[in-house]
Amino acid sequence: MFKKPLWVSSPHVRLPPHSAIASAVVGSLLSLSVQAVLPIPFAVMDTNENITTELGNTALVGNTVNVASNVSNETQNIQSTAAEQLLAEWRKQVQTDNLAQHTTWRRLLYFLDDNKNIFTKGKNKSLIDDPTFFLADNGQQDSAAELDAILVALSQQLTLPAVSKKPADNSSVLCRFPARVNWLVETLGIHHTGLQVDCPELDEWMTMLDPEQLSIMFGQEYLDNPISAFAHTLLRIDSKASVADPSQIHHAYALNDTVDGNPNDNFLIFAIKAASGGYDNRIEIDPYPERLANYLQKDERDTWTYQLDLTPSEVQQIMLHVWETKDLDIPYYFATDNCASEILRLIDVVRPQQNLLSQLPYAVIPSDVIKLLDDEQLLTNTLYTPSDSTLRQAQLNKANAAARLGYQAFNKEDINAIKSEDVNLASSISADNKRLEPLEIAVSDNNPIDRQPLQRGHVAVGQRGDNSYIDLGLRAGYHSTLDRPAGFPQFLDLEGVAATLRLYDTDSDKANQPKSVVLQNFTLIRGRSFNPVNSAKKGHTWGASVEATRVDDGSQAQARDHLVASTAFEYGKSWVFGTPTANTGEMPPQLCYAFATGALQGGRGINKGFRVGAGVNAGCRYQINNRLRAQAELQLPYWYHGSSAQPDVQSHYWQPISTFGLQYDIDKKQALRINASYDWQDRVEANDDVKLSYMRYF
Repeated sequence: MFKKPLWVSSPHVRLPPHSAIASAVVGSLLSLSVQAVLPIPFAVMDTNENITTELGNTALVGNTVNVASNVSNETQNIQSTAAEQLLAEWRKQVQTDNLAQHTTWRRLLYFLDDNKNIFTKGKNKSLIDDPTFFLADNGQQDSAAELDAILVALSQQLTLPAVSKKPADNSSVLCRFPARVNWLVETLGIHHTGLQVDCPELDEWMTMLDPEQLSIMFGQEYLDNPISAFAHTLLRIDSKASVADPSQIHHAYALNDTVDGNPNDNFLIFAIKAASGGYDNRIEIDPYPERLANYLQKDERDTWTYQLDLTPSEVQQIMLHVWETKDLDIPYYFATDNCASEILRLIDVVRPQQNLLSQLPYAVIPSDVIKLLDDEQLLTNTLYTPSDSTLRQAQLNKANAAARLGYQAFNKEDINAIKSEDVNLASSISADNKRLEPLEIAVSDNNPIDRQPLQRGHVAVGQRGDNSYIDLGLRAGYHSTLDRPAGFPQFLDLEGVAATLRLYDTDSDKANQPKSVVLQNFTLIRGRSFNPVNSAKKGHTWGASVEATRVDDGSQAQARDHLVASTAFEYGKSWVFGTPTANTGEMPPQLCYAFATGALQGGRGINKGFRVGAGVNAGCRYQINNRLRAQAELQLPYWYHGSSAQPDVQSHYWQPISTFGLQYDIDKKQALRINASYDWQDRVEANDDVKLSYMRYF
């Protein structure tokens, strides 16, 4: 409802007829209202006010409707001039400060100058090839062109009539690219009160999340899911309500970056595509309780949550940037562009001086990200949340202790009820799925901040048969049962991309001498998942390996070792024993296991060029103290090469091998290890192998 304007007569002004006055005055007042409804930048305010006054006076003394039309045209010309003036000033500042090449601006556009991916590193263009992500036609290749296009849009927005700024416009540059606009407004000192557009979709999204604080949540390694075998990280988005009370998780959301893989692909195809960028990444934003329940209840993984030391304005800027990028098709690379690298990239957008992503080695591993953020003092409050199986294990530990001391008798049904996830509903999440229950057990020794480095090198001296040697080895990751256990899930056994080079001290006078330098082993991946049957863990005990390794061919007399390609799978059972750490949900520290195994090996040096095997592997791992561990294993494979007409060649045979390992930790980054093995096949020329290694973790 508009109020009727008050008109004041002047003896010096002759008023036009009534109808002409109505038309002219309405047109002039509409023009005046353009400049009066909303504020505009100080740089053009005075000029526009003077021009508007003159235009108003012209309208008042005009006597036709054409006057209002002329005023409208002149106003548009003035607005265009003002836009050009603003744009000229901004362009001058952009050129002076070289803002088009500013690290933050390029990161906002996904020009990842510190990207580690071999397929995109060094390319001077954005990783995004979606044209909707850019205003400029060549924005993907030219960060300067994209910056200028944004400035043009901003200058036009600032000088629009105020009435045109009110309607909702989700396609506006202010709604599509709020993080870019926000950075430019702050950097160029633009008076943002003139930038007023309703963005219903963005406003609804931000209102739903109400981002006040960000935390990084670490879910520990889970070998039963290959994508999570090396752990996982996501962002917890806290609102004002969950900041005030962190246990009220129903007021928080989870931002999860994961691979958008095809569930119908088999494991091998899935792994190849995930590693090589054959899939896109997918950003999922879900209620935090739902996401957390998947870790604690479905996968039974403990989680560690660390508050990020970010200001509220940095949190807002990160979330605005997520808005710009959340629906884009961005290649996913398992080792380099993954859930952990995305979190570092988001922080790098608001903390360009720290260059977090460039500080990590080529492969970006979630636990390394946690350690880096801790080293950079970006982590504050820490929250440990035990999984359901950890809570059940704590109850089982108490029951077993009470039974041993004679305080209380537990029969088999009682123990099974404690171990059962269906009967025992103990959980860190309340039954209504809204809050975290108070922690009633001691914290487990699996905080990833306490880990030793995942990369490892070693030098060893040893003796195989009559030949001495030196071993030089390197492992890209991850952790074996003999490595220092602090900071890892119990009995984690997972190694990838490891190689050992062996240098023999050969004697040419002896027969069947090995070559002076040989590749002893190259492991692509090797792991074992232990879920002991007498613990509260669900799941199975299994193992798998893909490697190139040297083996002794027992089919021929005085057989030498040969390098073969080998793949193997194990399935069996495991058991724990001993006394667990008091009041924790940790399993007892000692482990025994037995596997049924199957293997396929191929290489030119062995009989028929291949052999297939089946058998049993059994062993135990013993934690002597905090620094000393031992492991012994007996392998009983039965090998088959195919039928042979040669009388001195066996087509099938047993080949028992016993192994022993002992490691002493000097400190967090150094250790000594003894390895010994004996091949019980009497046709093998060199049966025994013993070596002492110095291990360095880095």
